[in-house]
Amino acid sequence: MSAPGKIFMIRHGQSAANVDTSIYNRVPDYRIPLTPLGLAQATAAGERIRRELDGRQVCVYVSPYLRAHQTLEALNLGNLTERVIEEPRLREQDWANFQITGDIEDQKELRNAYGHFFYRFREGESGSDVYDRISSFMETLYRHWSKPDYAPNTLLVTHGLTMRLFCMRWFHWSVEYFESLNNPDNAAVRTLLRTDLGKYELDIPFSQWVDRRVDETVLDAPPVIF
Repeated sequence: MSAPGKIFMIRHGQSAANVDTSIYNRVPDYRIPLTPLGLAQATAAGERIRRELDGRQVCVYVSPYLRAHQTLEALNLGNLTERVIEEPRLREQDWANFQITGDIEDQKELRNAYGHFFYRFREGESGSDVYDRISSFMETLYRHWSKPDYAPNTLLVTHGLTMRLFCMRWFHWSVEYFESLNNPDNAAVRTLLRTDLGKYELDIPFSQWVDRRVDETVLDAPPVIF
């Protein structure tokens, strides 16, 4: 298998909904664009990625959401891009069709109490649903990497939760550890680097809102009072 030397992941730049969540009431999530700041963030991230590619090509997988495609365009990778594949399994977590602000805020509070991995939005997905489609996507990656002419690097242009769940699946992190992780910032890049032993290491860890080990399980969680 011609596994890539580097697997880049980038969260889309700042979107209009990151500034004003009421846009979810009237614009489909997948059509929400970047802000001018989001475009600038993605442009800056592109400079970093081009430096790290150092002239080597990359195969790109991009979420079908407008803000992801706009982020990829702003990266300006040019002829370093071997090919671009739109990958629906890299999309944002489905929350609702059009989001009613008060209802979504109520559900967010429920999610915080229940847990981000297992809580399923009434018209959408749970974190575990996204985990399952990411697992399916990884099987596709392995098939692509088995081709001898595959590019020496991979880039995923996606969303914050999807990035965390990709790493959770890749590194076999526990659910409890996942629950401790914060989203990366807009246009933040994380890279999986292949070592001399053929394994991968994450270059920058995700920040945590509470300190938990990668191997903690529900057995380590505080008991529920009922």
